[in-house]
Amino acid sequence: MLEKPVILVAARDPARAMSLEHALQGADVRHVGDAEALLRETHLVSPDVVMVYTDLPSKVALGEVLTMLRGRSELVHTRWVAMGTQGLGPLLQAGADALMSDTTSTEAITYQLRTLLDRSRASREQTERVASLQRRLDTWEHEERVRDQLVHMLVHDLKNPISAVMGLLEVVEDDETITQESRDLLRMAREETHHLLHLSVNMLDVRKIQAGKMKLKPEFIFAPQLAEIVEQARGDVGVGLKDRHLRIELPQEIPALSADPEILRRIYANLLSNALKHTTTGGVITVRAVPQGAELLCTVRDDGEGIPAEDLPNLFAAFEVSRLTLHGRFDTGMGLAFCKLAVEGHGGRIWVESVRGQGASFFFSLPMEMDTEDDDFADLLI
Repeated sequence: MLEKPVILVAARDPARAMSLEHALQGADVRHVGDAEALLRETHLVSPDVVMVYTDLPSKVALGEVLTMLRGRSELVHTRWVAMGTQGLGPLLQAGADALMSDTTSTEAITYQLRTLLDRSRASREQTERVASLQRRLDTWEHEERVRDQLVHMLVHDLKNPISAVMGLLEVVEDDETITQESRDLLRMAREETHHLLHLSVNMLDVRKIQAGKMKLKPEFIFAPQLAEIVEQARGDVGVGLKDRHLRIELPQEIPALSADPEILRRIYANLLSNALKHTTTGGVITVRAVPQGAELLCTVRDDGEGIPAEDLPNLFAAFEVSRLTLHGRFDTGMGLAFCKLAVEGHGGRIWVESVRGQGASFFFSLPMEMDTEDDDFADLLI
């Protein structure tokens, strides 16, 4: 239920307030008989409208009183009306919102007051909405800080033990005394552990890029370095690629590409991992790079099940994955989100083309020259 609007009538004659009480029955109309009473009353209540008559008894100039009142933050929504036939100039200079003659009819005064009451209420509601939005923003920022701290703690606390588990699994897998069946299980365990490491690191890096903390360390990359980066990314993905036919088609020469080699390696690793998840044993994955003008056009294509058209628009968003998959592994979609943010951080672009049942092609282009920004990527220990 809305509170009654408060109107203070600051006048020598209390009858001026009484006449308004009958005309404005939905308002709380109060009379104050001098400037000192006006100062006291406005400390107790924040009125919606104050009518200041020029005949109000005061020990100081009414203009100074009004100036002092308008400077108080709790009265920022109050509307001030100067009433009289003379002496209105100082009140106008002090910031009165309206001027009216003290001979104005009650009907005309009532109409003007209702307009000012509406403005005062609208101003209060607007301030309350802004305050509510600010509280929500503060809560969201707090939750974001807590989430970032948790993600950071999660990655850094899990990265070393996960890496240790991977190393131990590799040692046990090399033991010649274990059976082939056990060796296959160990290989699967190592792949899943590797996948867990990628998930956690991608999650941290996506958060960092979104926060604008990207720090690229560009180097000049030529064809031999590009081939080495692709080979390193191939190793990052793991032994699962051994069950797929990987075709690498890279040019013998390319103009100097200015890019962060570690981040480019991560982009390729994530796209290769994504292709691996969407192809069956014996499937074909093709990695290609072709200079096109001032850009290097890179492609990672698979001949898997393809991506439904309705999934394409949001494919590069975190926690968005295609609903049509050949694997049962949980995925956050952070890998593709990382690729998009990292490619765009280089000044490039990334997109996908796919027909259901005919595989998918992920394209990304990198300019031969780029500007760098600051960021701090998590180290991926393998």
